[in-house]
Amino acid sequence: MSQAALTHFDKAGQAHMVDVGAKAETERVARAAGTIRMQPATLALIKAGDARKGDVLGIARVAAIQGAKRTSELIPLCHPLPLTRVAAEFVIDDANNSVTCEVTAQTVGRTGVEMEALTAVSVALLTIYDMLKAVDRGMVVGELRLLEKMGGKSGHWRAARADI
Repeated sequence: MSQAALTHFDKAGQAHMVDVGAKAETERVARAAGTIRMQPATLALIKAGDARKGDVLGIARVAAIQGAKRTSELIPLCHPLPLTRVAAEFVIDDANNSVTCEVTAQTVGRTGVEMEALTAVSVALLTIYDMLKAVDRGMVVGELRLLEKMGGKSGHWRAARADI
């Protein structure tokens, strides 16, 4: 890929915020996911709701929403977006001692919500880590990925394998 194809760099190679002023406002949706792996006893705390700090997944859900809303404050070249919806779901996988977080973010705007969905997943998983680190510092956060995006000039995109 040539540098000219990268949207966040000008012709001189300087970073800049993309001008989206001429773009049409359209509905835009993005889905992202990531996973946190842990010890079986740590996962049992989540399932039983017995963590000392409270409802781990409930608080992680709120953290995901907050993370999506604050993405432009964390990622330097992101535009602030008026989000119309952020939904976070969690799937517990007993066989792999893990929790997967999937976030859907939506807006009506001139730029996509991929970064908001990805940031939301990251913040949710880091919140789970923070709430449980006293009992399991070896948790591993990973597999952060965009699953799907819809809307805008580039249209609909879906990961080749969403179950990776």
